Amino acid sequence: MDSVRKISPPRQVAIIGAGVIGAAWAARWLLRGCDVLIYDPSDEALQIVPEVLENARYAWERMGTSPKSEGSLTYTKTIDEAAGNADFIQESTPEDLQIKKSILREIEISADKSALIASSTSGLLPSNLQDEMRHPDRLVIGHPFNPVYLIPMVEVVGGEKTSAESISTAMSFYTHAGMKPLHVRVEIDAFIADRLLESVWREALWLVEDGVATTQEIDDVIRFGFGLRWAQMGLFENYRIAGGRGGMEHFIRQFGPSLDWPWSRLTDTPEMTEELVNRIAEQSDAQSGEYSVRELERIRDTNLVDMMLALENNAWGAGLAIRDLRENLN
Repeated sequence: MDSVRKISPPRQVAIIGAGVIGAAWAARWLLRGCDVLIYDPSDEALQIVPEVLENARYAWERMGTSPKSEGSLTYTKTIDEAAGNADFIQESTPEDLQIKKSILREIEISADKSALIASSTSGLLPSNLQDEMRHPDRLVIGHPFNPVYLIPMVEVVGGEKTSAESISTAMSFYTHAGMKPLHVRVEIDAFIADRLLESVWREALWLVEDGVATTQEIDDVIRFGFGLRWAQMGLFENYRIAGGRGGMEHFIRQFGPSLDWPWSRLTDTPEMTEELVNRIAEQSDAQSGEYSVRELERIRDTNLVDMMLALENNAWGAGLAIRDLRENLN
């Protein structure tokens, strides 16, 4: 990770768009003691935010990182009310370039010139988002992972006009939030994580389309197999071990040639026919339909907390982010 310059944490954070991601951002900042102002024109936000916040409190309590005091939560009726009083603004509106550009223009009209603006986009290029901004230097991408209040990783990406100071400030803010910010140094579509996830997703869709595996069988291969390894050592470090005493060099020389074999179908995507959509939906219902979404979230969070606590105890992986968060509790 880039060295993080010591910067005072934000006092007030504006969340523009409070769906699943925006609500989870709000929860993380509230639990770090920051005052949060939320703007979302949908009435659903009034239901989503309290539910997500309840899950976040539950998770942080189990993790032993509950704050002595939370920040305040304010719902605003306009972007101006939210952005105009914030040191840091996190935009989490629908993944549509024109919608986001329009929202960012509104944010700029209201925000203080010193306020940092971040977008939660999972793949839109920051240079495209900032090309109509009056102060494009202060826009960064802050791409999180669901659930945002638990998963430490956040990808920080700058555009052509983003200043080094804005990148540094974003890295510092997210570190204060208890996260592990990664500066994606090259501006690239979908950044790093989603490019990797997309490759697994494409292959999984083909396995379902071709009748090779069901959604549950694919998930079982991941959660009972390599997903456990990925959770604590990632990809390259695991393959280094697989190389034995010869390490990564031996692994690459031994298994590298197999990459030429015609296994993968990553260069193509199955057509989303009604038949395939229905098959995936039916298999997923059979797999998990007995649980509500909120119940699945609670199960997911419980498992994540226990895994991260184990990693913290071993001073490894995501556990290091939890350790740092614990050391900086208010």
